[in-house]
Amino acid sequence: MLKRLLLLALLLSWAGLAQAGTLENVRQKGYVSCGVNVGLGGFSMPDSQGVWRGLDVDACRAVAAAVFGDSTKVRYVPTTGATRFPALQSGEIDILSRNTTFTFLRDATIGLHMVMVNFYDGQGFLVRKDAKVGSLPDLTGGTICMLQGSTHEMNMADWMKQHNTKFNIVLLDTTDVLIKALLSGRCDAASSDSSNLASIRGAGVPNPDDYVILPDRISKEPLGPMVRRADDQWMDIVRWSMMAMVEAEELGITSATVDKALAESTNPTVQRLLGKTGEFGKLMGIDNAWAFNIIKQVGNYGESYERNVGMASPLKLERGENALWTKGGMMYAIPFR
Repeated sequence: MLKRLLLLALLLSWAGLAQAGTLENVRQKGYVSCGVNVGLGGFSMPDSQGVWRGLDVDACRAVAAAVFGDSTKVRYVPTTGATRFPALQSGEIDILSRNTTFTFLRDATIGLHMVMVNFYDGQGFLVRKDAKVGSLPDLTGGTICMLQGSTHEMNMADWMKQHNTKFNIVLLDTTDVLIKALLSGRCDAASSDSSNLASIRGAGVPNPDDYVILPDRISKEPLGPMVRRADDQWMDIVRWSMMAMVEAEELGITSATVDKALAESTNPTVQRLLGKTGEFGKLMGIDNAWAFNIIKQVGNYGESYERNVGMASPLKLERGENALWTKGGMMYAIPFR
């Protein structure tokens, strides 16, 4: 009897937490609060009109489309490497979508959960072309600048120990400061995710052709959003909002063709994804048209990738590991069934 009462109390407690969870708070506010980078071209940066754009921005837009049917109902909160986790832990933001690496310690020890990977990357190095540096060992004894609060410092320490070599490491607060240090000659190299370096080279320095990204990659950097623990409903909404974009690309559904797919497709997976059959939205506490709204307003993963970081963007990054699994990449949607 006592065990049953304890179990009932636990279930009631869990139900209370679910009712007072992030989804309810977001609906009361009328928007999703999204923690983003202070400015990283291709991932999260306001354009000339002040509209935030980027791959990480689209992840938050997708959640807003799922919850409200309106992808514009997002407020963006710029965060640094040092402030991003406290902002999410404290409830200041509902999602952290800021080129953050998925690691064991981050997932298991800080009260937050990684949702899924939306960009596979690796730590690289940006140097001046006239320095005649061909690979990382050529920088031995030099100064490498990187951002504070990132995984890069530990990666660099591991690499130096493994290769019995030494660099002078300088930790900086923001990408803007990192760029200034590189331009002034304070740094022999800037180290970050290779996508971040491509953004810096493409838009952060005055003469992109004067800089080159070395071929060395010293780490795996699977990047993706984070949410708070103990709110499974909200984690499901964020995860499946991103999954829906990948699944749509796998199915060949775009923002331009989603209406036709909803009206005409006889594919059972398409019908479930777009809410024509099943109750997938209601299972998460949102409308059954959640995925349709995401695809219509934000697009599939491939559309987001191409306009933000792909060949249609200033970064012109190949898909590589970020291609679909059917095309040699690692992007793979969990089955919608």
